[in-house]
Parts: sequence; structure tokens; C-alpha cells
Amino acid sequence: MASVLVLNAQIKSPDEFLGYELGTHFTPHYKVADYFKQTAVASPKNIKLIEYGKTNEGRPLLVAVISAPENIARLEQIRTNNLKLGTGADQTVDIKAQPAIVWLSYNVHGNEANSTETSMKMLYTLSSGKNVEANNWLKNTVVVIDPCLNPDGRDRYVNYFNSVVGKTPNSDPASREHIEPWPGGRPNHYYFDLNRDWAWQTQLESKQRLALYNEWMPQVHVDFHEQSYNEPYYFAPAAEPVHQDITPWQRSFQVVVGKNNAKYFDAEGWQYFTKERFDLLYPSYGDTYPLYNGSIGMTYEQGGIRAGLSVVTNDGDTLTLKDRIAHHFATGMSTVEVSSQNQAKLMEEYKKYFQQELIAAPGAYKTYIIKASNVSRLKKLAELLSKNKIQFAYGADKSGRGYDYDTQKEENFSIDRNDLIVNIQQPRAVLANVLLEPQTFVTDSNTYDITAWALPYVYGLKAYASKESFKGKYADLSVADPTSNDIDKPLAWLFSWGSAEDAGVLINLQKENIKVRQSDQAFTVAGRDYPAGTLIVLRTENEKTVKGLKDKVVAVAKQFDKPIRGITSGFVEKGKDFGSNVYPILKQPKIAIASGNEVSSLAFGEAWFYLEHDLNLSPSIINAKDINNLDINKVNTLILPDGSYGSFIGDGLTAWLNKGGKLILMEDAIESVLEKKGFDIKKKEAVVKKDEKPEPSKLLFKNKDKDDFEFAIPGAIYKV
Repeated sequence: MASVLVLNAQIKSPDEFLGYELGTHFTPHYKVADYFKQTAVASPKNIKLIEYGKTNEGRPLLVAVISAPENIARLEQIRTNNLKLGTGADQTVDIKAQPAIVWLSYNVHGNEANSTETSMKMLYTLSSGKNVEANNWLKNTVVVIDPCLNPDGRDRYVNYFNSVVGKTPNSDPASREHIEPWPGGRPNHYYFDLNRDWAWQTQLESKQRLALYNEWMPQVHVDFHEQSYNEPYYFAPAAEPVHQDITPWQRSFQVVVGKNNAKYFDAEGWQYFTKERFDLLYPSYGDTYPLYNGSIGMTYEQGGIRAGLSVVTNDGDTLTLKDRIAHHFATGMSTVEVSSQNQAKLMEEYKKYFQQELIAAPGAYKTYIIKASNVSRLKKLAELLSKNKIQFAYGADKSGRGYDYDTQKEENFSIDRNDLIVNIQQPRAVLANVLLEPQTFVTDSNTYDITAWALPYVYGLKAYASKESFKGKYADLSVADPTSNDIDKPLAWLFSWGSAEDAGVLINLQKENIKVRQSDQAFTVAGRDYPAGTLIVLRTENEKTVKGLKDKVVAVAKQFDKPIRGITSGFVEKGKDFGSNVYPILKQPKIAIASGNEVSSLAFGEAWFYLEHDLNLSPSIINAKDINNLDINKVNTLILPDGSYGSFIGDGLTAWLNKGGKLILMEDAIESVLEKKGFDIKKKEAVVKKDEKPEPSKLLFKNKDKDDFEFAIPGAIYKV
């Protein structure tokens, strides 16, 4: 034990390592990472450092796993035993000897920058050996600290702030250090909100983090945030609506944690609130995703966005970064404490949670059957289920009855070979049910986020939810070889069109300088029907300019696992022959996306990421104010993401459109062209019945938030 104390004595405090007092500067990510690495080297018997990936901009993603030396010595056994408990079937693990795992996630939103500073103080306090209480907690608790889930966004904020702050921080909220330029530090490199990406895992950071998270499956998870600097601190228990699949135990332990946090806040006279605003419904948050995976997931919110190092609040108080660190530190330590005190109960309930999923799965349905109506989309859905460790199989050669997602009625169905089957009797039953159930039960309409996300609707796939139990027979899809009907010298190769992956096929063919035609009408050739939209690569018009044409066409087909069909004649049985003008050559898109203060950064990021990562295109990024100066030879497609462009819609844009330009308007961008010259777009007035508008004199101020929300649509999915 003496050797451990000597090693711990070598650990530098954050102040000693950084050369300044914590809370007097914002620390860039490379220094934070260096501090975590230095501390792990200084205390190898108490800390295991795991670098689990890198961001888009190359910054390291890492966690520190901290516990008592005897636990670190058998850490792999603790981790694997914990996963055994998560199967619901294991009876060999002694839960009395199994430490509770507490995972603390900091700074998923980059400009909520206090969190990462706090993580360094947490690391030092838990690992230095100087805090006797913490030493005792770690005997039955393993703490995982992720100092920054979004290093790219945080450094965007930190670098800006450090570049504009003066010798003395300015507490005036109007000072430029409190006003970030576009796009702000909240999102990641591609301007995605990573706290909406836990379940979907579209972003690099999320994919790498969730892969690690699912290797540990903590009993407690805290997602540290900041909100407006005028707000007091928020911690659990959460507000309504709370999803019905969240268990009474999960809800009750949030109260236990909240009371422990309150004890420390009351002692200091710090203000806080609970049971308001932050609900537990949408499945892709840092609190709900852990909850749907058996953990006690919680969000903690400190006031502090745009607060800089110091800011004067509406109450006339001055909020400092040191204050914010103190508050997050208090709840972090309190959570470790209460988890340690309740280790036995946490482990018992964790084990019961997964046992219950095998015995009596949640929800109204026992099986979800997703038809293979579009194999490309089905594969994407299967990938998502796999990322989330949701078990599934294919094909059952059976028939049954269930809820039809399209008709919203009970209908008969048959299960074909490639239909995807999710039987809810499995360890991840709750998460599977939450993601797949056709309608989410909502106890309170005043929710913090969307209320509709059923995956069959998201992927546009025919599906049934059945109260019968079905299990698939096959582990994989039965898909024809893309070149199974290979013809050495066909007249043309035909590709179907019907999903985003098909757009990828088109774009990659065009990148090989292959001319691709598309049918405007349905046709029948060689006894097979082809719908409008079918992609056509004519051999003779391409092989003069494209060397190795056949190999390139086949390579693209294999890349996207896309069946192709060669035909030997352009004489069609139905429709127009291939020499007709109903088979035009598709132009390669030359795309620009508008950016800047007028544009929603998150909406911009959606378009940018989709084009680059899903379609393999490289759009030009232009300033919104320059949309009247487009050269049709350089840009033939312009995307205006959600934003306000009214003053920028001018004659130059209209002239570009008249030359053949294509304009894609998203969300509020449509408002910018209403009634404008050259745009035949008018707004349809909403019809509101008189009895739907109560008399203002009868409205109560205390119900203002709910009344304002009455006509909002937080989640709706429409078939178009």
C-alpha cells in the first residue's frame, strides 16, 4: 500500500500541471488529454487510460477508468462479469463482489465548456489518494471519466474565447467574449448535436464512444451540461413525460441521487431545481439511452452557456467559471458517493433488469417484422440494430397477424426469407421496443424534444408489430450476387432506383466519368419490367472514353452490394426504345450549400454531412450573402438549409435559376421566397376553428408554457 501512496504523491493537481488556477482559463483539449495521460502514468495502480478513438479533426477521444488498486488489478474480470449480468441469463457472477460502474460524460456540447475543466478536478480528487472518503468509495465502485465527448466543438469555442478575452475578463453580457460567431462551439466538426446521436450513431465520435460504452454497460451514467447562465442548477429526478418502459426502480433511484445532491447544494446555499423541463422520452440522449440499457441515466445542467470566465446575470450576481466548476464537481462527487453507498442495490437491480427482459419483455408486442421491401434500406436498419446490440434474424416461413404500420390496423402477414425479425425476448428488449414501437405513449405533451421516431417509418419499410412470438431462422440476408447475370458484352447495364444507396451508385459511376441515363418512364425489356427511374449505362457510348468500363461498373455494383442486369437489346416490349429522348443523360451535380449567420448551423451540418459521407460528394460552401453571384458553369445546384434568407433573394439568384440552376429549400428557407418575383410559391393559411382559441381572459399564466405548446407538433411522421 505504501508504494501506491508514493505513486499517488507524484500526481500533479490540475493547477500544478496547467500552470494556472483551474477556472481562470479555458483549457484546450490537447492540454486536457496530456493531463489525463500524465495522471494515468503517475498512478497506474489506480487508473487505466483508454484512448478509444479520434475526432474528425484528429483530436484524441479517451476515458480514464479509476478505482481502488485491487479493482484495477482485476478490471477486465469486472468488465466481463458486468457484461455477463447484462445477458440476463448468467448465474455465476457474485454481485456482492462486483463493483458498481459509474460513467461520467463531460462536454458533449462544446460551448458548455465548464464540464471538461471539472473533469480534471474529478480525476485528481479520485486518484490522488488525498480524499479519504473517495478512497473508500472506490473500493466498491469503478468510475469512468470521459473528459470531453466533443473536442472539436469545444476547441472551436475555447480558441475563439481565448483569442478575444482581455487581460481581465469582461462580465458584461454584451461583450464580444460572450457572443460566439457562427457556427458556435455546440456541435461537432460536421455541426451535429452529439447529444441527439446516442442511438443513431451517425457521427464518428458517437460510433467510437458507443462501441466502448457497450463494452462496459455502467450502472450509473451522468451527462454533464450547461444551460443559460441565468438558470440555477438542474439535477434529477427528471420531469414528465417519462417513458413507460423506464422502471420504477430507475425512477426511484433518481430521487435518491437528487436528494444526495441537494444535501450538498443546501449546505452551500446554491440554488437548484428538479422535476422540470428535462424529461425522459426521446431515446438518443445521454440520459435516456443509458436508461433504456438498464442504467440510471441522468442529465445535470449548470447555468453557464456564453458565460465565459465571468458574467453578470439577470439577478445582478456575477457567475464565474470557478462557480460553475464547483457546482459540477459537487454533483459528480455526490453521485459517486451515493452509488458507492448503494452498490449492492445497484447491482441487484441491474441483474434483475436484464432477467426481466428475458422473462417478461416490455411493450404490447412480442415481435417486430420488417419486410424486405427495399433491401438497401433493410441493410441500413440492420446496421443500426447491430450497433445497439439489438438481436435480430431473418425469415421464418410463417404467417401471422399484427399491427400494420401503413394501415394502422390489424392485418394478416406472411414472413418471407429476407424479412427482418426482432423478437423482443432478448437482453436489449427495452431499447428494441422503444425504437421500434409504432406509437410512443406520451404522458405529457410538453416534451423537450420529438415524440416520433419508429424505425420502420424512418427507413420507409413495410412492417408489422405482432403480439405473437416469432423467431428468425437465418443469420444473414439471402442476396443475389451483383454480377449473377453477367453478360460479357451487353448493350447496357441496368440498376434499380429507390434508395439513397442508389444515389451513391449513380454518383460513383459518374466519378468514373461514366455516362448514366435514367428512364423517365416504365419499360419492359427481355421479359422483365423496369420502373421509371431505372439507371442505364450504355456500353458503346462509354467504352470509347472509359477504359476498363465493365470492371468499373461491376466494382461500383459490388461496393454498394447492388444487383445489376445486363441486356443485349434495346428493343423493348413495352415503353420506349433506348434511343428515345425519355432516357436522358444525368448531369453530374455541382453543389453549393449556403452558410453563415443567417443559416441554422445544425441544418447546414445535416446537408454537408449527408453529401460528403452518404453520397461521396464534395459541395462548395458559400456565404449566404453570395447566392446572387453563382456561375451556372461552376454550380448547378444550390442548397439553402433552414435559415432566414429574405434580404438575399434577388435578381441574380433568379437569373441563375432561369439558366437551369436547381434550388433546394429546407424548412424556413421556404419562407424566404414566398411571394418573391420568379417564385410561384404561396403559403396556405392555416384554418383554426373559433372554439380552438380560448378567450385570453380565461387563460392562467401558470399554464403559459403548456398553452404555448398546444399547437406545436413535436413529432409526426407522414407518408408522402
